[in-house]
Amino acid sequence: MAESGKKKFFSYNHINDKHKKVDWTIRIGFLVTLLTGYVINMKRYPMEFIWYLEPAVLLIVFIVLSETARAFMEWKYAENRKAYLVTIFHLAFVLFLLFIVIKTDFFWML
Repeated sequence: MAESGKKKFFSYNHINDKHKKVDWTIRIGFLVTLLTGYVINMKRYPMEFIWYLEPAVLLIVFIVLSETARAFMEWKYAENRKAYLVTIFHLAFVLFLLFIVIKTDFFWML
């Protein structure tokens, strides 16, 4: 099931069955890690949490893993061999926005 035509900006279609399996593995792994991190951090003192088990950090890792897997599958299996470039630029743009929001305390609103 290869993707044909132009890619919609915020669409999410799997490239093939392999991509679907990889994507769902990443999603389920993210949920398990999120719940495990929540339980671990809730048992610790409030100021002694493990930073890499915080939901925001895990969400950034999930986005990077998911989009990287998508870009790889597009590069390897899509009909349009250059479709992965759109995904990489989209990921870079999202990471840039996250970086700006974090570094400026949400544009000095917090």
